[in-house]
Amino acid sequence: MADQTSTGKGVTPADFTEMFVQQSQAALTMFGNMMGGFGNPLDAAETAHWAEIGQRLQGMLAQFQNQHGADAPNPARFFVDPELWLSMGEVWFRQMPLTDPDSQSELWRGMLDAWGLGGTGEKGAAAAPRDDRRFADRAWHDQPVYALIHQTYLNLAEQLVAIANQMDGLDPVRREQFSFVLHAMVDALSPSNFALTNPQVLERAVETRGESLVSGFNNLLRDLARGQLTHTDPDAFRLGENIAVTPGKVVHETPLYQLIQYTPTTDKVLGVPLLIFPPWINRFYILDLNPKKSFVRWAVEQGISVFMVSWKSADASMADLTWDDYIAAQIDAIDAVRARLDLPSVHTVGYCVAGTTLAATLAVLARKGEADKVKSATFFTAQVDFEKAGELKHFVDEAMIDNISRLSPDGYFDGRYMAATFNLLRGNDLIWSYVVNNYLLGQEYPAFDLLHWNGDVTNLPVGWLQSYLHDLYRDNRLAVPDALSACDVPIDLSRIETPSYIQAGREDHIAPPESVWKLTRHLRGPFTFVLAGSGHIAGVVNPPSANKYQYWTSGAEADTLEQFAERATEHPGSWWPHWAEWLRTHDSSEVPAKGKRRPGGRGDKVIEDAPGRYVKAR
Repeated sequence: MADQTSTGKGVTPADFTEMFVQQSQAALTMFGNMMGGFGNPLDAAETAHWAEIGQRLQGMLAQFQNQHGADAPNPARFFVDPELWLSMGEVWFRQMPLTDPDSQSELWRGMLDAWGLGGTGEKGAAAAPRDDRRFADRAWHDQPVYALIHQTYLNLAEQLVAIANQMDGLDPVRREQFSFVLHAMVDALSPSNFALTNPQVLERAVETRGESLVSGFNNLLRDLARGQLTHTDPDAFRLGENIAVTPGKVVHETPLYQLIQYTPTTDKVLGVPLLIFPPWINRFYILDLNPKKSFVRWAVEQGISVFMVSWKSADASMADLTWDDYIAAQIDAIDAVRARLDLPSVHTVGYCVAGTTLAATLAVLARKGEADKVKSATFFTAQVDFEKAGELKHFVDEAMIDNISRLSPDGYFDGRYMAATFNLLRGNDLIWSYVVNNYLLGQEYPAFDLLHWNGDVTNLPVGWLQSYLHDLYRDNRLAVPDALSACDVPIDLSRIETPSYIQAGREDHIAPPESVWKLTRHLRGPFTFVLAGSGHIAGVVNPPSANKYQYWTSGAEADTLEQFAERATEHPGSWWPHWAEWLRTHDSSEVPAKGKRRPGGRGDKVIEDAPGRYVKAR
């Protein structure tokens, strides 16, 4: 696909910002007309004030265009390829049976309800046929025109989705893709997302005398300049100061990763250390957000020697890295910890995609006769069988995979595209609510460490990413014995005899629990499966002190997740203590926390303080 910023094809930053200015000025005009219609015409001073607000918006736009011009990042391209989504949607809409009499009847019945003509009773908020939290504010119900707008939208959205779900003759995979596209389009077209059709925006503009529009436009321009949607106060968090603050040292380093060893807080520690592989598509400090939420700090307080891999964000020098390099890096980290502490084995944790590569690593070690290097393996929301891999599969077809290389001229895939893709999976929560709150209403950003981490993106080598999507998500080859290899060794997951702890999130939309469960069908060794409350992040980052959620365990045999759930016992709170007890069953011996167990001590040469340089590299 041609670069839209240079050809004018598609939506450019100039189009986006000009649309915002036009909508804001139209909103100001509408406000003036409404005031006149209510018998409260604006006087000359007020008219001049609102005209000045409009001029400020135009001036901000002109300054942005002069500074950035065609080089500004294109927000339309953040969703991998908008033209592909639009073409898919166009095909679907051509097939949708809008001329079907039953469909038309249902559509009109919903319209009558929305207009208060369908026997729904008294008009107003209490009688609104459809509820949606996007329209919970009283302004959507107090004014009849906005009540009509949002109820008509909800009815149309409901009917379009229902009609699409009834379509015949589509391949199941294609149907899911089309369904995803339709939902994304419907969400984007909500009247709440546009200044002219959102009464809250008009009310806020009146309350602030237009300053909310100026603040919102400034937020928009700042995001366009950085090429990424902002979710949290960009100045609220600093690595090593108020996030990623667990004390430790970088004790080993390669061009691909740094190895952090955390300082013990107990006099004795478990003899076998713990090595954590965080997702290589994210920063490691999701497991060390702050002292109250930090899995790392909690594990250290339990008397565990904790090591953490910090992956380097890819640049042009890493363009040729492949699947083999990441698996070799995991083996290298295992060997580095063993050599540093002079031990035969380590415990391991693999989170999400790093859990996928950890499984491959274990299979490689097993094939080479080196499985005893790993005492146990813990998998946080990790998939190895991608048959039911969830919503991310909507992005995995040949055209979209090819598009990744077009967006990666320097050999690495910009993490901002990846972040936008994940945001799109929860569009209303992670995209449109911020468009409304921060662009249209001009509100300040919250200081939220989890959202800060979510926006702290990591680049990936493009060839590695494409092969991962091809081989695993699309072709599901990791689930087939010896269909893939790494480090010149065929991979067969059924060779893994390492005791394993497998955690899944009940509400996980990135690694669905039924997909994570499939790992149990491939391992030869003993395993413990735990289903945790909440999703991909909160289901993992759930410290015991929070007293949130719950988890399920079962000692009974089960062939499916459904059977596991039927036989499982629910436990309140965090699953972390259950995991720690499980870990100790595989070796409860302890040693004094001295010597190289305490990094940076006398005679111990280290590289730098945690969290290290790599996590800060962009």
